[in-house]
Parts: sequence; structure tokens; C-alpha cells
Amino acid sequence: MYARRRPTPILVRPRAAPGYSRRVKPVAVRILHPAPTAASGSLERALGTARADNARRLATLFESAGAGDVRVDEGRTGDRSFGERLRGLIAGLPDAAGLIVLGSGSIPMARSGDALELVAVAASGERRALANNRYSADVVAVGVASALASVPDLPSDNALPRWLEEEAGYRVDDLRRRWRLAIDLDSPLDVFLTGGQLAGIDARAVRDRLERVRAVATDRRAELVIAGRTSAGVLRWLERNTASRTRALVEERGLRAIGLGETGAKRPPRSALGIVLDDRGPEALGAALAELGDGALIDTRVLLAHRLGADEAAWPPPEDRYASDLLHAEQVRDPWLRALTASARDSAVPVLLGGHTLVGPGVRLVLGRRP
Repeated sequence: MYARRRPTPILVRPRAAPGYSRRVKPVAVRILHPAPTAASGSLERALGTARADNARRLATLFESAGAGDVRVDEGRTGDRSFGERLRGLIAGLPDAAGLIVLGSGSIPMARSGDALELVAVAASGERRALANNRYSADVVAVGVASALASVPDLPSDNALPRWLEEEAGYRVDDLRRRWRLAIDLDSPLDVFLTGGQLAGIDARAVRDRLERVRAVATDRRAELVIAGRTSAGVLRWLERNTASRTRALVEERGLRAIGLGETGAKRPPRSALGIVLDDRGPEALGAALAELGDGALIDTRVLLAHRLGADEAAWPPPEDRYASDLLHAEQVRDPWLRALTASARDSAVPVLLGGHTLVGPGVRLVLGRRP
């Protein structure tokens, strides 16, 4: 386990969060890093290295912001849910401690001011929380961590703010207006979008499509297709910052956070584009997109959820998904995803495949903006 500690913990002063009069509490930061295994493929290992580098950067950022107990918690979760793992993380903390929990791929574009705000909430000693997005969280700061002892077996961190607000009675705020905090390193593609490098990974196909999609966005006669978990905020940004028109299919937002069951979604995930592919086959993707626009950004996780359900355990393995994101169809073992990837790669119009980052906050990065 990687651990970073200061000899004397530094506590955040109230100036970081105006309005507090009580003494600030000690803050623990736990950065969860699912390290690749011996069976992991080359893309999964490369992404693991990028996430580990990000975890070290985040650890330094939170230490500088005043957190006195910062650790990177490595290892596979196995059969444990996020909720069970979270209960284990707080078992050894002082009752008065606050906690910040996040994944090693989270908020790679976070700045010192962002870390200060999260630490200030965790140090408040109050029943409040701060997330990057309350509806689909990647990082959550909790003012009274001891309450997490009763957290249920949540499948992921995405749903934690909802539980804190609806079940634990916390006041939950978020920083969703800061688009850079919604970026997550979920795929090698996301590393390239944020300006990072992956040693030995061929990104030529992706870089070619990036340049071609950027050219589409500057053409007043052209139309850009976006399908998946995009948002009204992204569409507003496109309207203000691109010359091209936008055709958007906004589908399955909150796919990970809501889930199914008594308190979750009432139906399995469904996609309009997925219905077209049900009828025409995955090899028709490129031609269908060429009928709709002059370039496309496609959230394939929504298509996989449409076809196989919301549980990622039923999807093609990460190595296949990452190869698809890089348009390396020949490396994808799953026949359906391989045919989909080849169709996108060979389309008459430039197509990029990926996850939430690609069609959400990463749209700005696709089109060349930096925070």
C-alpha cells in the first residue's frame, strides 16, 4: 500500500470555507487504486500506470491543502462492493475525522483551490458533504465520516451523495459547474484527451479522428453527432463555441448512479441508436452515422448497457473496451464489439468511440480546449 503522511498533520483554517466557527477536524483522504493484475492486458496495465501517476499527484495536492492522513489504497475489490470497502476504510479513523474518498482516475485536472474546498468540508465537523457531482460522484468529501459505518453495499461511489442526502440526512453540495472536475481516467482514450501519454500505445487512429472532428466543428455546413451520456451544459457549450450544427441523442444519464431495483430505475437501459443496431447489426454503425452527420462522438457504454444490461460484469472485458476506444478493432475479441469498432474505424465520416468523458466534459478537450 502506498502511503503519504506528514509528521505533523496540518489542519485547514476556516478561511477555506467561510462561515465556520467551530474547530476544524482531522481529515483523511483515501484514493482507491485498483491495480492491474498479472492477467491484465497491455492497455489495462498502461491505464493503471496513468491512474497511479494521477493518484500520486492527487495525494500531493491534498497534502498541500491540509489533509494530514493521505493514503492510496491499492488492490482489487474482488467480491466487495464499494459500500463494503468504504466501511472498511473508516474502521480505523477517529470518530471526529472527516473523509475524502475518490478513485485514482478521478479529477486529473483538479487544481489546488478545488482540493482546498474539499478539505474544508471534510474538516468542518458538520453533517455535510461536497462532491464533484452529486448525481454521479467521483470524489466526495464528508464532514462526519463515522456516519459511513452504516452505508449500504453501494455498487460504486457514484451513488454515495444520494445516500448521504436521502438516507443519512447530510446537506450535499457539488462542484458540477467546474467541468474539469467531471473528467475521469476511465480509458486510455481519456488519458490522451487530457494531454497525457501512454508508453508503447498506438494512438494514431484516435489522433487522426480528433483532427478531423475538430475540422467538422469549424464548418458551418457540417453537423456533429453526439450520442450517449451527454448533457444540456455540453450542448450549450457546443452551441456557443462551434460553427457546426449538433445532432444529439442524450441517453442513460445516471447509468451507474441509479441502478435497478426498488429504489432505482424502473426499466433496463435502452438506446435509440442501440435499437437501430439491433435491427441492422453492429457493422452498420459507421454507415448510420454517416447518414446523420459529418462526424460523431459515441458513448459505447450506453450501447453495451442496451445490449447486455447495466452490470459491467456482463460486458466485454476492459481490454476489449479500451482497444475499441482506440479504434484497434483487430485487438477486440468480442465479435459484436469488434464489428462495431471496425465499422466506426472505416466510416466515411470521422467517428470516436469512448465513454462518459468523451461525450460529456471531454467534448471540450476533443475540440481543443484546455482548462
